[in-house]
Amino acid sequence: MGAHPQLPPPQKSLIPVLNIAPAKGWPPGGAPVPGAGLTVTAFATGLDHPRWLYVLPNGDVLVAETNAPPKPQDGKGIRGWVQKKIMKRAGSITPSANRITLLRDTTGAGTADARFVFADKLNSPYGMTLVGNQFYVANSDAVVRFPYVEGETHVTGSPTKVVDLPAGPINHHWTKNVIASEDGSRLYATVGSNSNAGDNGLAAEAGRAAVWEIDPATGQHRIYASGLRNPNGLAWVPATRKLWAVVNERDELGSDLVPDYMTPLVDGGFYGFPFSYYGSHVDARVKEPQPDMVGKAIVPEYALGAHTASLGLVYEPGLPGRASGPFSEGMFVGQHGSWNRKPLSGYRVVFVPFQNGRPAGEPIEVLTGFVNTRGEAWGRPVGVALDKQGALLVADDVGNAVWRVTVAP
Repeated sequence: MGAHPQLPPPQKSLIPVLNIAPAKGWPPGGAPVPGAGLTVTAFATGLDHPRWLYVLPNGDVLVAETNAPPKPQDGKGIRGWVQKKIMKRAGSITPSANRITLLRDTTGAGTADARFVFADKLNSPYGMTLVGNQFYVANSDAVVRFPYVEGETHVTGSPTKVVDLPAGPINHHWTKNVIASEDGSRLYATVGSNSNAGDNGLAAEAGRAAVWEIDPATGQHRIYASGLRNPNGLAWVPATRKLWAVVNERDELGSDLVPDYMTPLVDGGFYGFPFSYYGSHVDARVKEPQPDMVGKAIVPEYALGAHTASLGLVYEPGLPGRASGPFSEGMFVGQHGSWNRKPLSGYRVVFVPFQNGRPAGEPIEVLTGFVNTRGEAWGRPVGVALDKQGALLVADDVGNAVWRVTVAP
């Protein structure tokens, strides 16, 4: 982990390391363990696989209740059989609700006491963003938009397609996120790779492993940054005006390779996938090597640990009551948790402190306790967001809850 991780040599094996925390859900009264000086409460429970969060300007909280779409060509053969076993054990093969739910705290008590179906009949929705009176959703195959009126509890009409995103019968990394530029003139969408490490050939990776820049008015788009195996969370850092991404790196090179990471994106930058990882570390498994691309690979800014499945990302200007403390500036990261590492990694929310817009210290644990003493997953954190009061919200897709983290009284 950190700004200068020391990477071990790759370890090859016929069967990858398998170490899965079976999905169980929380026992009655169960909750994650907050870090020092923090407290956690349930903002909402009884959801259906909540993955991603977005907070509207009026304080309403949107949660994407979603899961993978059908992917008939993904994971065939022995590897596919193993993948399906892993996903089932991890609680990731339940049918998608294809719904965005609006959670409203009408009393200001820090609990959602009203909920509404904000949008439904979507296609594995994930990322969301609002620009003016246009609400954008990143489905697994397209960015779409709805007209939005502040305070409404359900969008009306059919969605308008802005642009198709790579999908198809493999669609290996199906989660697509979307964020707007600071002036709202552009959208940025994440598109994960179609394999672990180019296993399905380079043609299957066309337009993938990238962040797209999109003109929302016309749908015109270009690759903004590439070579990003599975980017998910996106966040702007105002001090530097840089767009940061959190990225899941590749598997099956041993328990300690390859670290997931977060990094500011360079316009036109290439980050290695599939030819290399963490800069110029060549992945010898790639059947169509390109040494010239390896030479262009940018070294990421900050490693987040191997196989942590870091997904959620939100920039924090300072938690209420802690403006001069450890949470005064930095990134909250939701780490969904490993399936092929011994010991387990991830299954927590961390805060990486920043100074002057760059990482400046070791990660601080914010929420832990998602795995019990028997190695079972009571919950798995995914998306993170800041509510209108500055509290941290965390989507938990195994616990089917949204948790709210504040400074302890």
